[in-house]
Amino acid sequence: MKTFITEDFLLYNEAAKVLYHGTAKNLPIIDYHNHLNQQQILQDKNFTNLSEIWLGGDHYKWRAMRANGIDESYITGEKSDYEKFLAWSKTVPNTLGNPLYHWTHLELLRYFDIDEILDGKSAPAIWEEANKKLATKEMSVRSLLKKNKIEFVGTTDDPTDDLAAHIELHKEGFKINVSPSFRPDKGLNIEKEDFISWVEKLELATNSSIESYDSFLTALASRVEYFDEHGCRSSDHGIEKMFYEQATKYEVAAIFQKRLQGRALTKKEVEQYKTYTLLTLGELYAEKGWVMQLHLSPLRNNNTRMFKQLGSDSGFDSIGDFQIAEKLSGFLDALDVNDKLPKTILYSLNSNANNVLAAMAGNYQSSEVAGKVQLGTAWWFNDTIDGMESQMKTLANIGLISNFIGMVTDSRSFLSFPRHEYFRRILCNLLGTWVDEGKIPKDMALLEKYVKNICYENSKRYFDL
Repeated sequence: MKTFITEDFLLYNEAAKVLYHGTAKNLPIIDYHNHLNQQQILQDKNFTNLSEIWLGGDHYKWRAMRANGIDESYITGEKSDYEKFLAWSKTVPNTLGNPLYHWTHLELLRYFDIDEILDGKSAPAIWEEANKKLATKEMSVRSLLKKNKIEFVGTTDDPTDDLAAHIELHKEGFKINVSPSFRPDKGLNIEKEDFISWVEKLELATNSSIESYDSFLTALASRVEYFDEHGCRSSDHGIEKMFYEQATKYEVAAIFQKRLQGRALTKKEVEQYKTYTLLTLGELYAEKGWVMQLHLSPLRNNNTRMFKQLGSDSGFDSIGDFQIAEKLSGFLDALDVNDKLPKTILYSLNSNANNVLAAMAGNYQSSEVAGKVQLGTAWWFNDTIDGMESQMKTLANIGLISNFIGMVTDSRSFLSFPRHEYFRRILCNLLGTWVDEGKIPKDMALLEKYVKNICYENSKRYFDL
C-alpha cells in the first residue's frame, strides 16, 4: 500500500503550502544538538543493513516494541538483525498517532524512495530494497549528511574525549561543520558511583594530578580551552532536578575532598558542589561565547532490573515532575548579576514547565543577541505534532517566536534528519492556521521571513556560525 505522505503532508491551508514549498523546504539544516557518532562520519561508514542504521541505539523504537509485547531478544538481545527488523515492522502498524509512524515512513521515502506502508507483509521486500541502497556510496554517512543539506552538526562529547575524529575532519577540510559539544555531566554528578573513576579519566586527559578542588577546576578549564580550540560552540547539561544552593569555594573544596575520601555526602552538599561548579563553568562558557544548553526534568533509569541488564540510555527514562522555577532563577541570576550569563537554552522534558521556562527566559534577555535566553524546542517525549505546536504557542504567547532557534534531532541515527522537515511542516501549518483564523495578517513576505529565521537564520546567528 502506498503511503499517506503527499506533497502537502501536514499542510492544511494555502498559506502553509506556500510557506513550506516556497521557503522552508529547501533551507539548509543546522542540527545543533544530537548524539551522532563522529567516528562514523570520519570513516564515512556504510551501514550493513536497515536494522543496524535504524534500530541500533534507537530507544524510541525500543519503547514502542516493548509496549507492543515484543520480547527483549528482538530489541536489544541476540536475535538477528533481520529478525529484529521484522519485529519492528510488525510494531509499526500499531503506532498510529505516535510520531514514529510518521518518521518511519518519511525516512523510507526520503532516503530510499520507498513509498510503501511498512508492515509485516511489506517488510521482506523493503528490507531487500533498502539494504541494496545502503551498500552504495550514495548512502554512506557523509552522503546522507550532504543529501539533507546539513551545514552544522553539534555532537555530544564528554570533556575527557580526545576529539580525534573532530580534529581529523577539520584537517581534511570536510565541508560540513562537525562540532563537539561539552557535556560534563559526569563531573557534576558527584553523588554517582562513577564520579571518582571519571576524575581519574580527567587526570589522564589533562596530564595532571587532581588532589584538590582547585586542581579539578583547573583541569575542567583546560578542557573547555581544548574544546574551544577545536570548534566547540556549546555546552550541554542533562539535569534531573534543578539545583541552586549557595556555598563558598572553601566549603565546596571540603565537599570535594570528602567525596575523594569515599565518604557519603548530604543532599545539601551535593547541591552546593553542583551549583558552584556549574556557575564556574557558566562563566567560562560566557567568556568563550558558547551557548549553554540545560536539558531539564528527565527521570532516568526507572527500571532497576533492566538498568542492571542493559545500562543507561536503553529506553527506561521518562518525564520528571520536579519544581524548577525558584532554583533556576537563582542559578541564572547568580551568573547574570556578574554579567557572566552565557547564551542559554532551556529545555524541559515536562511540557507543563514550558510556561515557567518561557517566562524565565524573558527575565534575562540582552541587547547583545536577540533571544539570548531561549525556550528550547519540544524535546524527546514532546517532539510530536501536539508537543511542537504547544511549545511554539507558549513561546509566542509569552516571548517572541520570531527569535526562536528551531528544531534539533537529539538523535543517534543518521536517518533522523527528516524530523526537521516534520518540524518545518508543523511550523508553516501553524502560521497558516493563524492566518486563516484572522489572528495574524496574510503578509507573506513577513511570514516567509519568520519561517526562514526560525528554520535556519536564527540558529546560524545564535551559534556564531
